[in-house]
Amino acid sequence: MTSKQRSYLKGLAMNLDSVFQIGKSSLTPEVTEAVNEALEARELIKITVLKNCLDDGRSIAEVLAERTRSEVVQVIGRKIILYRPAKDAAKRKIILP
Repeated sequence: MTSKQRSYLKGLAMNLDSVFQIGKSSLTPEVTEAVNEALEARELIKITVLKNCLDDGRSIAEVLAERTRSEVVQVIGRKIILYRPAKDAAKRKIILP
């Protein structure tokens, strides 16, 4: 992903609300599967890591990206933005420059 594409996705994500909150149980298979389904439906999602989670946002973002085959757009503090284009080209909502 180029820096121009990353910048474009950051701009789109500014208006998004968090879809998931990761708490003290951290990453469970259920959370990973739910994030996977949300990425398929929305392509771009924002996740919040709660204060009672002992892991830091960057490590959670990297593990989630690896498990869901997505890309980390940005991690700011406890906010994670992930992107993965839809598998079906007809269902793609976001066209990268």
